[in-house]
Amino acid sequence: MAVAGDTFSMSTMFDALPYPTGISGSVPPPGFASATHLHAAMFNLMTCCDGMSSFKEMIATLDKTELQRMASLLTSDSDYFMAIVTNKHGSRRVQKLLGKSDDADAIFCAAILRRFLQITTDKYASYVTIRAMVVFDDKDKKKAMYEQILYYALDLACDQYGCIALNDIITDADDPYYRDQILDLVAYNALCLSNDASGNFVVQRVLTLNDLRTMHSIAVSLRGHCIDLSFKKYGSYIVEKLLEADESMVVVVVELLECDGDRLMRLARNEFGSFVVYKALRSTKMSRIDLFWNLVKKLLPFLRILRRSHGSNIANILESLKLRC
Repeated sequence: MAVAGDTFSMSTMFDALPYPTGISGSVPPPGFASATHLHAAMFNLMTCCDGMSSFKEMIATLDKTELQRMASLLTSDSDYFMAIVTNKHGSRRVQKLLGKSDDADAIFCAAILRRFLQITTDKYASYVTIRAMVVFDDKDKKKAMYEQILYYALDLACDQYGCIALNDIITDADDPYYRDQILDLVAYNALCLSNDASGNFVVQRVLTLNDLRTMHSIAVSLRGHCIDLSFKKYGSYIVEKLLEADESMVVVVVELLECDGDRLMRLARNEFGSFVVYKALRSTKMSRIDLFWNLVKKLLPFLRILRRSHGSNIANILESLKLRC
């Protein structure tokens, strides 16, 4: 397969690369004066906009030693590696190299760990971290990656792309200890995350796991703030999810019952809050009839107002009970 000209092939790349230590010194990304022809050729191979199918065919022919030498070249300098994995095509090709050799994976793992936060919060490079967490089998590599995830979890959660990576990692977490550690960290920081433009998506994802212990912990962290969150689009999604489990539902409904009538009325008429109150009625009717009737009693005086607002769905439930206002 030709690379960067018809006379420069993968075999000449490997011949030019010292083994096993790779290229010594600092090798800047292509474009800098001291970048080598070898690195420029590899950069072109990894980031060109076409040829993915031929790239996959090429790496399928490499043995473990060649894969290790290729990984050594790609990671010989952190800036060089970053320039590749932050490129859309470079990220996809590095992902294809992961999981093919334990020795090559060890080299890639070290490179990811050196720039973990930068890689995992980048639009394209973050998928390298996600892929690594899926394919790394070695316990030491997996542990090192999980430790970085725990250390940077809140930074990842509050980043536009980091939250996507963290959500995927949480969903696929296969180590019970680290899974619980991450869930506990999200639950403990649920209030600040729920009010963050990106962090709220992490809280939502954790709640979809339906882990009752974590749901209760999140509800406790949000106690006293559920109504405020319910006025917001994404916050209301979080509160609605809490209403799906008995343990966390009680926390939300008690807060609804304890707020003053005017505030509850405004929430029930709100475009987002109305769905929270509606779901609270439906959830309590199925499992906590005492809370259901207490909520009905508090909402009934506002029936006429609710009919002419976003709270019409709530009014329908109240009217179906055929009670006097």
